[in-house]
Amino acid sequence: MATNRTFTMIKPDAVRNGHMGNILQMIQAAGFRILAMKYTQITEEQAKKFYEVHAERPFYGELTQFMSSGPIVAAILEKDNAVADFRSLIGATNPAQAAEGTIRRKYANSVGENAVHGSDSDENAAIEGDFFFNRLERF
Repeated sequence: MATNRTFTMIKPDAVRNGHMGNILQMIQAAGFRILAMKYTQITEEQAKKFYEVHAERPFYGELTQFMSSGPIVAAILEKDNAVADFRSLIGATNPAQAAEGTIRRKYANSVGENAVHGSDSDENAAIEGDFFFNRLERF
């Protein structure tokens, strides 16, 4: 059964390019409620821990370097069917293949710099949210 929470990060490329506000506006316009939000920068070690599920993949080093290259916005979102609905809102990992009107189609530069992260399962949404937020930081 799907839960009603997911996790997202607005990635360094989108923050650097001034798209934070527009992305947050799209998220809220799609009916998501922000339960927790943090503007922060993670270290490469923190990025390695966050993305350790990809440690054996060839893009892992590049990904963790990129994710620690500048500030990000981390957020826990709430909505019915949150994980699936958010994945639809952000679009395909490759912005060239993302549907019109999706966040990645509008704001991503490439497969590697794809503007936003979205949890791929209810379980990962909980794990990822717990990585960034303690209970006192959630509403």
